[in-house]
Amino acid sequence: MGEPAQTPFKTTGSEWLLPVSEYLGFPLDQVNFLACQLFALTAAFCFRLYLSPAHVSPRVRHFVAALLGIGFLVFCFGWYSSHILVVVVANYLIIIKADLNNVHRYSMVISMGYLTACQVSRVFIFNYGIPSTDFSGPLMIVTQKLTTLAFQLHDGMCKKTEQLTQEQKLMAINVRPSLIEYLSYNLNFLSVLVGPCSNYKEYIDFIEGRHISTRLKQHNLLSLQNAVCHKLLVCAGCMLFFLTVTRSLPIKYNVDPNFVSQASFLTRLTYAFFSIQASRPKFYFAWTLADAVNNAAGYGFLGMDEHGKPSWDLISNLNIIGIETATSFKTFIDNWNIRTGIWLKTVCYDRTPKHRLALTFILSALWHGVYPGYYFTFLTAIPITIAARAIRRSIRHYFLGSRVMKLGYDILTWAATQLAICYTVMPFLLLAVDYTIVYYRSMYFHVHIISILAAVALHRKHKPREPTTTKTSSVSSSAPCSAQCQHVHSNNNDKD
Repeated sequence: MGEPAQTPFKTTGSEWLLPVSEYLGFPLDQVNFLACQLFALTAAFCFRLYLSPAHVSPRVRHFVAALLGIGFLVFCFGWYSSHILVVVVANYLIIIKADLNNVHRYSMVISMGYLTACQVSRVFIFNYGIPSTDFSGPLMIVTQKLTTLAFQLHDGMCKKTEQLTQEQKLMAINVRPSLIEYLSYNLNFLSVLVGPCSNYKEYIDFIEGRHISTRLKQHNLLSLQNAVCHKLLVCAGCMLFFLTVTRSLPIKYNVDPNFVSQASFLTRLTYAFFSIQASRPKFYFAWTLADAVNNAAGYGFLGMDEHGKPSWDLISNLNIIGIETATSFKTFIDNWNIRTGIWLKTVCYDRTPKHRLALTFILSALWHGVYPGYYFTFLTAIPITIAARAIRRSIRHYFLGSRVMKLGYDILTWAATQLAICYTVMPFLLLAVDYTIVYYRSMYFHVHIISILAAVALHRKHKPREPTTTKTSSVSSSAPCSAQCQHVHSNNNDKD
């Protein structure tokens, strides 16, 4: 598959902000997105202050949240928003009409099938071009919500308690949601554009006023304001970094013919490292702003942290410090796109009897889309994850005898992890097969070779641990972290 086509951009969404787009030099779809998120931030404060559970009924809160969310979709995507509405309505018909024993299967097939069909049209019909505003982001988020709800509904209404894990027991849904509850959960303005995906019961608790316990309400306002202000400052820093640094380090330069042929391997490796690092702030900005919007509405309270302070990270999608200081591939994954990791664990990893790791990575790639680069990334991650786990088991204990050796080990593994991440995610950003092959050739496939050799060499010394099937079993260290450990957002670099 060749180089992405250069397709003239036009939007199916609102053109009210076209003068702003032209003045700033940003694409109109990005301007519309940012405008909606800033409006959502203001609306979230009003939602908490004037439409609190003490003032209005849950039905009113559901209605307003859903109405604003649908309005954002129409503003940003125009008639393309119908794709999202169609799949939401189709899944509601499934949960009220279909056999509950199979509702989770039907939902997964319909949601992922529709998402994949839309993704295929972008790649194979438009040849990578985006002829109008890309609606796949909200469709990906709603796919997570639809399937999460279906699996948790099946857990609550079809499974016995002893068949569920502790986490599944907490999130199991025991009654079908009403239409307004369903629309509010899937299309609410707090998360309709960029997420994150939260659990249905947690969202209902928020709407009905049970999200924050009575004993903590006196601390709620100040801690909430501090959390929102902190996250908005992070957003400002990420935006500044994007405008000043990211634009000067384009990803495509990694496969520029002159650069690949003339630069030394060390130079290519260094540029790849810094260009990948510079690409992260745009994700940091979008996810942190979405988190701030939810917090402003009073949603996202986790509880008291280890220092006795209120934490508003219940539905945070990333831990920037954990990402930037990760000393293992697992730790990086655990702190990046956290809610997607929890979704993959909820609907795939915890429910797959065999080949959990491979199937989870494949589902993740399929959910992201059908660009070939996505599959290069997730398939490459499998041997790297296995090799990293085996290496840590084999050598880490030799470095725990002194602080100096442990520090040296942490520095070495940090560098190795960051370089491995750089190598792994490059195809994710390059998208096309041709670009990916050019990049891997320029890197001499060194991470592939090293990880496969390490995994094979250490396989006999450390045989893979078989996952247990009891209700109290824990997740393998290579899997996305559980919801409970994800919520803490601690940097668990010292863990295998």
